[in-house]
Amino acid sequence: MAALAAATMSGCAGATPASGTRAPATASPVPMATTQVATPVATPVATPSGAAQTVGGARNAPHPADVRFMTGMIGHHGQALVMAAWAPTHGASQSVRVLCERIINGQNDEIHSMQQWLRERGQPVPDAKATGMRMVMNGVEHDMLMPGMLTEAQLKELDAARGAEFDRRFLTSMTQHHRGAITMVTELFATDGAAQEQSVFKLATDVQVDQTTEIERMHQMLVPYLLDARRP
Repeated sequence: MAALAAATMSGCAGATPASGTRAPATASPVPMATTQVATPVATPVATPSGAAQTVGGARNAPHPADVRFMTGMIGHHGQALVMAAWAPTHGASQSVRVLCERIINGQNDEIHSMQQWLRERGQPVPDAKATGMRMVMNGVEHDMLMPGMLTEAQLKELDAARGAEFDRRFLTSMTQHHRGAITMVTELFATDGAAQEQSVFKLATDVQVDQTTEIERMHQMLVPYLLDARRP
């Protein structure tokens, strides 16, 4: 028994590290990777009005080509309104009167939209005048006719016409006028960086589609007048 007790004591003593022996080192905690939070960058987002704004609320400067298009198209539409408004007083046929009403309704709405677009961006807002776009050259202001717009002489000829002659001149002149508007849209889309705003792209596309359709309609309406002109 004495021998067994001695062996047990000896085993317990062996489990204790000897004096002077270093204990195993405890592993240090591994530092966690620090995640860097990126600072948000203000990027353009679409707004209900179609204007390009930054997340912070500041409005981006409009593209110069967009401003020119909106400004010029207001005057372009303005002349179309003057021409169409003559239909009831100049003996236009019923079909031409209906066409003129459609032109007046559609282009009036577009004029208001374009004026509002310019106003929201702090740009000069022109009136819808038949004389075109006001330009300053060498310090002197001039009225610049946009593509397809009638000259003063052409407007006087249309204003002087009555009945069937008015119909013929109106359809011919408005076809020229619409083709000019389509040219303006084509030039806008061909300009690098232009028409990126949804509101600009939509309005320009509407002008292109609507006026292309109306040109085809006016060609059909012109046929009887062209046939009458060929008869001896």
